[in-house]
Amino acid sequence: MTEDSIISRIWSFAGILRDDGVGYGDYLEQLTYLLFLKMADEFSRPPYNREIAIPEGCDWNSLKSKRGSELELHYNKILRELSKAKGILGQIFTKSQNKIQDPAKLYKIIDMIDKEQWSIMGADLKGKIYEGLLEKNAEDTKSGAGQYFTPRALIKAMVECVRPEPGKTIADPACGTGGFFLAAYDYIVNNYDLNREQKEFLKNKTFYGNEIVANTRRMCLMNMFLHNIGEIDGDTFISSTDALVSDEGKRFDYVLANPPFGKKSSMTFTNEKGEQEKEDLVYNRQDFWATTSNKQLNFLQHIHTLLNISGQAAVVLPDNVLFEGGAGETVRKELLRTTDLHTILRLPTGIFYKQGVKANVLFFDNKPAAKNPWTKEVWIYDYRTNIHHTLKKKPMTFEDLQDFVKCYNPSNRLNRKETWSEDNPEGRWRKFTYEEIVARDKTNLDIFWLRDKSLSDLDNLPDPDLLASEIIENIESGLEGFKEIMETLNGK
Repeated sequence: MTEDSIISRIWSFAGILRDDGVGYGDYLEQLTYLLFLKMADEFSRPPYNREIAIPEGCDWNSLKSKRGSELELHYNKILRELSKAKGILGQIFTKSQNKIQDPAKLYKIIDMIDKEQWSIMGADLKGKIYEGLLEKNAEDTKSGAGQYFTPRALIKAMVECVRPEPGKTIADPACGTGGFFLAAYDYIVNNYDLNREQKEFLKNKTFYGNEIVANTRRMCLMNMFLHNIGEIDGDTFISSTDALVSDEGKRFDYVLANPPFGKKSSMTFTNEKGEQEKEDLVYNRQDFWATTSNKQLNFLQHIHTLLNISGQAAVVLPDNVLFEGGAGETVRKELLRTTDLHTILRLPTGIFYKQGVKANVLFFDNKPAAKNPWTKEVWIYDYRTNIHHTLKKKPMTFEDLQDFVKCYNPSNRLNRKETWSEDNPEGRWRKFTYEEIVARDKTNLDIFWLRDKSLSDLDNLPDPDLLASEIIENIESGLEGFKEIMETLNGK
């Protein structure tokens, strides 16, 4: 079958199952289980002849030979047994459940997968199929899957700026479906002529991440495996533990991340009256500069800990990290002092699957202990003011971020030139000295200078649908803020 016909068939089943109430996420989950089983079967045969620890009676052949209720019962048994396995196998099948209640449709999917030789199919095609399903799943806003999916155009631009090198390690403490890992892998493969040792390191020793949601973690593992990262019978490099709980002592050359949205970390518990209550999670860690329940501030501090002495980070963080007082001010001052926080990219709204998010990318390099602050100047690119994007009608593309990458000048960051000047006040690229920043109230890094044209130029307003989207985003963002205030007032 051709590439287009394979993709078309897989998508057609997604539509059929959706009519039965099986969402993209559930379909993607079942596809993950079945694909993994089929590929395990292929790798156990010539020319691979690998011994893969699939328990007897739980293999692909035992599944495809059944029909009707017998198939349903056997599939449930396989999912139950494989969830007890070790390594990647166990992680893929952790908490696995059959979401396809019609055995006839389950068999059709098994038959579709059985007709292809997935192990010899190019990683580009397998990856394209799976990434397409992940993106479609992220669009289903009711499922909440979008919070685990960072726009691929943004990820690619961040990786183009950082330029990861072969033989170095890359971490993401909240890795979602693995977007940063895949972009870094593609960059290294496309820009370096790798020798055998470098290829092996890239495949099995480069990446490390955390993802606490079992379904998202299994999708990440499968996504990476289909892109030729990791071994089907190897150890897992995606931990199920909460990255913020402790410092495991591991250090990395790069951290690329978009920590989860939501200002506070919290846990739900049942009180003495049997009522459900929420309690803010505060991580008391010796390596943190400040103790706080603010999730993003904690992730920022944790990412600093993860970097080796010359490590580099690129992290997506919401606006509150740039201006919040108290712990926020402490963290910003320490970040400026102990690292070279050299670049901030202000992102537009309308690019994330959660509405109303105002975020930025912080680029910083770790440094050894020193008497004077390492940050000398912070370069800011404002890609927010007068920029209008929506997820469907006007999505942000990699080309939209090309000017930022050019200004970032990854080949020589010491040779940057501002596009802003007194004569060109509309320039989006501007630098601020360390002295200018610490002189600001609370060391506020939420800096902008461009004139919002929508406030003064009524003849050049965006299209009505873009304006409507922005209004909805602002209202939803405001509601989120009110919810946080109410939770704080109610002590929840």
